[in-house]
Order: sequence, then C-alpha cells, then structure tokens
Amino acid sequence: MMAISLGSLALPTAPLLVLLALLAAQWATHWVAMHQARRSAGPASDPTPPGPRLTQALLVGLLLARLVHVGLHHEAYLAEPWSALDLRDGGWQLWAGLAGGLAWLALQARRHARQRRALAAGAAAGLALWAAGLLALAQMTPRTLPDLVLTDLATGQAVRLQALAAGRPLVLNLWASWCGPCRREMPVLVAAQAREPDVLFVFANQGEDAEAVRRYLRTQGLAPAQVLLDPQARLGPALGSAGLPTTVFINRQGQRVDAHLGALNAAALASRVEALRR
Repeated sequence: MMAISLGSLALPTAPLLVLLALLAAQWATHWVAMHQARRSAGPASDPTPPGPRLTQALLVGLLLARLVHVGLHHEAYLAEPWSALDLRDGGWQLWAGLAGGLAWLALQARRHARQRRALAAGAAAGLALWAAGLLALAQMTPRTLPDLVLTDLATGQAVRLQALAAGRPLVLNLWASWCGPCRREMPVLVAAQAREPDVLFVFANQGEDAEAVRRYLRTQGLAPAQVLLDPQARLGPALGSAGLPTTVFINRQGQRVDAHLGALNAAALASRVEALRR
C-alpha cells in the first residue's frame, strides 16, 4: 500500500508512518518524564523537556539518510545537482538514517542523564510503531505483477503483463495525460528508455482511450515504446497505488523491489535503475 486516498488527494504512506512514529515517541517520552517527576523528591528533570531531542534525532537521521543516498549515487546526481535537494524523489539510505538518529539520541542521553529513561522509552515506542507499520504495509503490498491483460497502443493486441518482462528488469510507469506530474516526468522516462536498452520500460496509461493517448504523445513530441492501455484503471489498485504517477521497479525474477508515488527526476530514476540491475 503506497498511499491513502482522500477524495482526489493521495497521501503517501511512508511519510505519514514516520509522523505517526514521531507522535508515539513524543507521547511515550512525555509520559515517562511526567511519571518520573511525580516519583522524584528532588528536581526530576532538566529545565528543557526531552521531547524536542527526539525531533532532533529524527532530523539528524533524515539528513544523514539523504546525504548517504546522494553520496552512493553521486554519478546520477552530478548531472543534475539541484535534484539532490528534491526530497520528493524518495531517495534515503535507511541504515544510515537509523544509525545517525540513534547516535544523536545516545549523545543526548549521555548529556542529560535524568532524561535517559524517557528518551529510551520514546525511541522504543517510535521504532516499534514504525517497524510494525512497515510490516503491515509490506503485507498489504503485492510483491509480483498482477495477472492483468492490457492493450498495446501500437498494435491493439492484448498483452499479459506478467509475461511481458521475460526475465528482464522492468520499470512500470502508471500515468495519464491529465496528470501534471506525469507530464513533467514522462520525458525523463522516455529518455531513460532510449538510454537503457537492457531495462524494459512500460508506460501503462490509466483510464484513457487510444485516441486520447495518441493525441497527447503526438502533441508533446514523445514516442515511447511499450505504451499499454488500461481503460478501466485496474492496475493502480492491483499494485496498491491510489495516485499518479506511480512507478514500480521489478527485478529479473519478477519480484517488486521498489516503487515510487509522484514524479521522478532523472537522478532518482537513474539510481533506482542502477539498483535494479544488482
């Protein structure tokens, strides 16, 4: 499950889960700190509350996760340095973020001994909720391509999605001509399709007829290969996505290894294609 749909608005689940985890951590920290204050005969805490230290740890973790991701994929980001600041591309290195955030929290606990128990309780509560949420979302997310039959725009023939890749890495993009982020993203994907012949790029249009798709591609001067039609827009729900554009990355074994809701810049796409080949 990649997003929660609120009418025409699709909210990505990943940042929502991080926010919920932070709220749980803050609540647990506050509860333990208050409990300690009631039991203590003397000054039970530092003048400053412990809660903000958890927020600081999260920010440090996010910063390190982003910096390490950009560093590991520096060649992709060097072509468009500004894209390193585009946090919407979803490029984070999880292990670096966890290590950095916990290290910062450990440093704060060392400096503020009276708050150690409250900080530990908050970190445990936040991490537990976050991990449980990730596990639940993983259980709700299909790991392989759905068994759907779509229509090839060029030939009009039926195409079974599961048989399309045939052992090749697959980048599956769900789009529509009325979708602004899709329109900004498509030239990036079409250029990558021409540049990466060993990776199969498939453009699955959602909810539009063949003439509307042809007219849009013609007016934009785009000629992508492997454009499929999904007039009933069944593919998005089958992949656990509630918004457009959605890009799903499938490895040679037919397993889903990554997915992104929203427009991808060239650097983010290149880093994911690079990881897809491993």
